[in-house]
Amino acid sequence: MSLLALLILAIVVGALVDIITRPEDRVKHLPKVGWILLVVFLPLIGSLVWFMAGHDYGPRNEYVSFGDPRRREPQPQQQPQPRWNAPTGYRTTELELADLEAEIEFHEKQARIDRLEARLTEKRERREDS
Repeated sequence: MSLLALLILAIVVGALVDIITRPEDRVKHLPKVGWILLVVFLPLIGSLVWFMAGHDYGPRNEYVSFGDPRRREPQPQQQPQPRWNAPTGYRTTELELADLEAEIEFHEKQARIDRLEARLTEKRERREDS
């Protein structure tokens, strides 16, 4: 196997491992599945595009020496912003509960109608027997 083929294979494997192990909020432009499919179907191009555009590098850590007093200072914690995109046709919990209550009411009315029809049928059978 040539050296170039091994280099391409290493880049593709590295890209796939990086995509799979990277948290969802550190992936840009496409969902992780989209990036994986891009790298699988277009190995070299997909891997290069991943490392150039899809990979969110974020802020670099500042390295300080062991005796530096900044090492003992608590670092401010940055809370990751949730990247939750509501799917199309998303309905709030209140709307879902309202729909469930309407469905319960419908079935209760249907059960009442069934009981009244059963009573009516029973009365008609008694009249016919008399």
